[in-house]
Formats: sequence, C-alpha cells, structure tokens
Amino acid sequence: MAASIDKQQSDLERERQYCELCGKMENLLKCSRCRSSFYCSKEHQKQHWKEHRLICKEADKAQLPSQQPEQQAPQPPPLPPPPPPPVEDKAPKKPREKKKPQPADSVSSPPSANTEAPGVGDKPAEDGSNNTATPNGQTSSSPQKLALEYIVPCMNKHGICVVDNFLGAETGLGILDNVKALHKTGRFTDGQLVSQKSDSTKDIRGDKITWIEGREAGCEKIRFLMSRMDDLIRHCNGKLGNYTINGRTKAMVACYPGNGTGYVRHVDNPNGDGRCVTCIYYLNKDWSAKEHGGLLRIFPEGKAQFADIEPKFDRLLLFWSDRRNPHEVQPAFSTRYAITVWYFDADERARAKEKYLTGEKGVKVELDKPSDPS
Repeated sequence: MAASIDKQQSDLERERQYCELCGKMENLLKCSRCRSSFYCSKEHQKQHWKEHRLICKEADKAQLPSQQPEQQAPQPPPLPPPPPPPVEDKAPKKPREKKKPQPADSVSSPPSANTEAPGVGDKPAEDGSNNTATPNGQTSSSPQKLALEYIVPCMNKHGICVVDNFLGAETGLGILDNVKALHKTGRFTDGQLVSQKSDSTKDIRGDKITWIEGREAGCEKIRFLMSRMDDLIRHCNGKLGNYTINGRTKAMVACYPGNGTGYVRHVDNPNGDGRCVTCIYYLNKDWSAKEHGGLLRIFPEGKAQFADIEPKFDRLLLFWSDRRNPHEVQPAFSTRYAITVWYFDADERARAKEKYLTGEKGVKVELDKPSDPS
C-alpha cells in the first residue's frame, strides 16, 4: 500500500513539471541549484532567470551573459541580474504506458479512481423544464441559462466543460464554409510557440493557423461564433473561479492537415500572461477518433485520470488555460479544423503588462462592446 501511494505521489510530481518559460512538458532539464524548476533548454532558463532568480536558492551576484537583441524581452532594460545556475540533471521522465484505444469522450483511470470525465456527462441544475442544455445533447436554452445552470457549475467543479450542438447544424456549416474559404486563400501559416522561434517547432505542433478579428470579408459566420462565445462568457463573468474577465484574443483558426500531425503535451498559459479560459469550437463533420485520431487529451492537475475530447462538429469546449490543464492534440489523419479564443482575467493581464510587453498577436476586445453578429 505504501509503495502504491509513493508511486502515485511520484506520478503527480511528474505531472507538475513544465518548462517555466514555454510550458513544454517533455525532455526537461532541472535547475542544478534549487532543483525544483525545469526548462526545456538552457536558452529558456536564461530568458526566465530574471524571474526565477528571485526564488532560486543561493543565487550568485555575477552578471547575466548579454543576450542578443532578438532574445531580449520587449521591456525597458532592467539592471543586469546574475547568471542562472547550470541546468544539468534531466528531470525524471514518466515512462510511456501503452494504453488501449479509449472511446470518445472517455476517461482512463486506475480501478480505484473516479472514472467520471471532467465536464463530460454532467447535467445542469434541473428545474422541471425541458428547456435545458447538456454537454452531449441538444443545446436549446438561452445563453444565460446555459451559462449559469451548466457552464459555471461545471467549470468550477471540473475546470473542463463540453457543450454539444452549440449553434446548430446550419450555422455550424456556415462557419465551416468560412474556414474552408480562408484555408484556400493561403493565409494559414505554421503555428508558433510562445517565446520560441526554432526549427524544432514542427516537432512540437503541426497545425497551420491564421488570426481573425471577425470583420474581415468572408468571415461573417466566424464573427457570429465569436459574438456567441462573448455572450456566454459575459453571463458567466464574476462566477468563474475568482476571475474578472474583461477581454479576449482574436480568434485563432487552426487546421491540422491530416498527415499525422498533432501538438505535444503543453500548457496554454504557464506564466501568468492573463489568459484564464480557453474556448474551442470544433468543425469536423462525421469525425471518428478511431479512424481519424485527433483527440484532445487533457490531464487535469492532481488527478490520476485524463479526459479525451473528440473534435466533433458544432462542439464547444471550455477549460482553464493555466497549469491545471496540460493537454495534447493526438495525431490527426484527416483534415481537422478548430477555432480557439482565449479570455483574459483583468488583474492577471494588468500584472503581465506591468512586467513586460508580450507582443502577442491576440488583441484585447472589450466584452461590454459586443460585436454585431450581422
């Protein structure tokens, strides 16, 4: 029994290991001084040293080697900090386990663990009415009812929430037409990594993306989707954790071309950049995970289970953007489309801007000025 508990604790410790700069969770190096922080490369350790030095034990007072202009964070130059300690020891790797294929929207767990998928299968509070929304059923309720009776309790309990039939088949097909037309224009480019530009990017993520404000020609249906997402978040605001949401990014339209590409396990917001809720809308007709792959697998922090989300047509997925929800996109063998919007917490976003100018492509949009769905 004691050995089993020690193993579970060891597994949970490995779940909490991320690159402190970009959130990558594979092939990590450990800080040789404090032995409690991890980085995917020495370069990322150098870039993060200005923050890490404040908590790293026995930090020296020597000078940080000068960085090239393209490596510097876009902020006023601070006083030169001391150099980071070497990263020598590799973090213990979690042995890969061969798992049998799981059914869509299922959770794999040991026999003694709770097998309920976070955010999958929960029903909203029942009030005797048939006008309710379930995560895997028809959404017929108002945005306010859906937000308050299903999304808020589901997110606060699990940190993950799935809503099927979000806009209906006709509207979903209109959005898909917009996305396919965008794809044909050649506007999609290789997805990038936060704070990293390298030739290894394709080994980490294989999607093609473009950023949409919603007012571009031919994007009217995408704009309508964004306005409906805003409606939901506006009704949830003040009730999702301790967040006060005051803005969002542009919409990231992503396509995995279907040649076995995916996105390795990562965290959307590992460093407090302000993003608190990830909101994804899927556009894949007749999708079968067994045949097409492309599952989004989420590993909720502190839980000995994972949640598989199949990228089905007209499905909306919400989850916390921070380290509570590491996730990966498994290899897709058919063209896979999704639209992602990240919502900002006001306080965290303000703190992030005080530390540095992020230079990210996503721009803030005020939620009290909803766009005209036209």
